Amino acid sequence: MTGQPVRIGVVGGGLMGKELLALTRRWDALVDHPSRPEVVALADPSPGVQQWWRQAGVATVTDDYRLLLDDPGIDVLYLAVPHDVHERLYLDAVSARKDFLGEKPFGIDLGAATRIVAAIDDSDCFVRVSSELPFFPGAQRAAGLVRDGVLGEVLEVRSGLLHSSDLDRDKPGNWKRRKATCGEIGVMGDLGMHAAHLPLRLGWMPRTVYALLDDVVRTRPGADGAPVPCDTWDNAVLALTVDVPDRRFPMLWETKRIAPGQSNTWFFEAYGMDGGVRFSTRSPQTLQRFGMVDGEQAWSEVQPGHRSVWPTVTGAIFEFGFPDALLQMWAVFLGERAGRLEGGFGTATPHEALASHRVFAAALRSHDTGTAVELPA
Repeated sequence: MTGQPVRIGVVGGGLMGKELLALTRRWDALVDHPSRPEVVALADPSPGVQQWWRQAGVATVTDDYRLLLDDPGIDVLYLAVPHDVHERLYLDAVSARKDFLGEKPFGIDLGAATRIVAAIDDSDCFVRVSSELPFFPGAQRAAGLVRDGVLGEVLEVRSGLLHSSDLDRDKPGNWKRRKATCGEIGVMGDLGMHAAHLPLRLGWMPRTVYALLDDVVRTRPGADGAPVPCDTWDNAVLALTVDVPDRRFPMLWETKRIAPGQSNTWFFEAYGMDGGVRFSTRSPQTLQRFGMVDGEQAWSEVQPGHRSVWPTVTGAIFEFGFPDALLQMWAVFLGERAGRLEGGFGTATPHEALASHRVFAAALRSHDTGTAVELPA
């Protein structure tokens, strides 16, 4: 198979870094991709993580990410580290003139995100933000129908990510449960880009924010079993409004670590006077579409199949899953980097991450004041 070699260095060798390594070994499933990625280096301080990557055959394994920044043989970085490290690491990557895919939320708070995006804008680095779930075919079909105008006048939009990982009160605490490392925005930083990516891409910029934030589990077991504080928000529901001519319509973003009955469910719903769409990864092979049939309200089910942004050898009749969404995100990221996306749905941008941070910062003000907060036009 052909394709320009792209050598990738990973900073942070946890779950998502391992997923990247796995998907590069499925790259031949993509049709006529201009790039051929190879993960050649890892930087991570954990000896156990380092051992896993050595056994996986990665050539360079170190605890110092600067070695990756200084290596001219590395073309692209994947930066998958806790939020408190984002600003220093991302700015260092820009200074080193490295292209990279950065994990959300792109800084621990709005100030950090603003400084990161300003540095990227002043550079020639190609940078995008990790957000894979809108690459499910059902989500792509829903977005296409919205763009085609099937909604008519928009009435309401809902999106979010719901999972139940923190229902277990005995689950050990980690960096995502502490303000110092996750940020004051809590679950909104960890999961918020999942809720924001598709609405922002469709042009639905929030103008007011009313936040319902909940910190449910206040302590969790530490490494020695003793309770440690958990001071971030577990669940967040943001009631937003979006300006359209002569009115505002409501939009809801939900990000929850404690959502009984859910596993890791991403959803998107949009309703209008003429029609509606809804998609959930809980039923990943179907898209539901609303409209009028013979003067009556009707929902229909569409099976979008394995039809992805970047074509694959996989037959359309087969089912699509989370590893496929990750493969698509990286295919699109590297395809756009190579100038070959040609108008296709792109990976989340730094400016979209910054826009989400403005919403999350306003959500904190809303919670503190108990009022809706206006965002600048």
